[in-house]
Amino acid sequence: MRFFITGATGFIGSRVARLLVEAGQEVDALVRDPSRAQHLARLGVRLHAGDITDAVSLRAPMAGADGVFHIAGWYKIGDRDPAQGAAINIEGTRNVLTAMKELGIPRGVYTSTLAVNGDTHGALVDESYRTAGGPWLSEYDRTKWVAHHEVAEPMVRDGLPLVIVMPGAVYGPGDTSLVNATFVAYLRRTLMIAPSITAFCWAHVEDTARAHLLAMEGGQAGQTYIVAGPPHTVIETLAVAERITGIKAPTIHPGPSTMRAMSAFMRVAGAAIPLPSMYTGEALRIIAGVTYIGDNAKAKRDLGYDPRPLEAGLPETLNYDMQRLGPDLGRA
Repeated sequence: MRFFITGATGFIGSRVARLLVEAGQEVDALVRDPSRAQHLARLGVRLHAGDITDAVSLRAPMAGADGVFHIAGWYKIGDRDPAQGAAINIEGTRNVLTAMKELGIPRGVYTSTLAVNGDTHGALVDESYRTAGGPWLSEYDRTKWVAHHEVAEPMVRDGLPLVIVMPGAVYGPGDTSLVNATFVAYLRRTLMIAPSITAFCWAHVEDTARAHLLAMEGGQAGQTYIVAGPPHTVIETLAVAERITGIKAPTIHPGPSTMRAMSAFMRVAGAAIPLPSMYTGEALRIIAGVTYIGDNAKAKRDLGYDPRPLEAGLPETLNYDMQRLGPDLGRA
């Protein structure tokens, strides 16, 4: 079979591409710069220059595919110019799904996110949960909500054979997101605080990639599946990291009101001077006592999804970063 992928150079998409090739499938990937995707070419992936914001560039490489994985997305927290969020997450998704419909592709998987639910206020929600829409903690949350509920779902109701998957916090070797920045700061002993209450569902990138294949193979068209890992607070997650590395986790645990006050201050400061992404007002706002958590029982039951526990997946990630960052970050 032949599959078309967007986002194949990304953290999750590159693993999906590799798993497909290893399974003997043909893979075509849309990439903005083929010269920077030669690692995919060496796997046997066919590269096609294009961009999801350019609808025309999608059609030729997608035509005739047995299935489409739309994984590409904009994920930047604290970006000073967030305009690309709507262009990529909303209009790019519209372009991909419209091309899929017009070309008659029989199967598709779209990568949404638990972030479309915003703060669940401690509730472990399932796929039926839906917020009314805003106010959003980040531009990423907002644009992915629009893409999920105002682009993908209406097209599904009109008959598009699409499966939607919703990952949570994804970790693993090679991550470059705010999740990894937090672990790196912890390893460098520069992470001074760990907010109380704040919780995410933590899934290893390999499990998340496999969930995409499971959704393509066995997911029911029109259905949504939460493919997140087990829920843990940030404090619990860093306690696991401490047991693995021996590096002390932060002992200062500010509450939501303190974090919101810090967020407001940094939002003003960020308007005047550039700030590291994890210290921007937006980055602090999305960890101010919030919970981005969801129940993966449906994916486990219907797809056979089986994410590893944090204790099993985090050692590989932390060891990778310690080796990458140097011997001075060895175990304390």
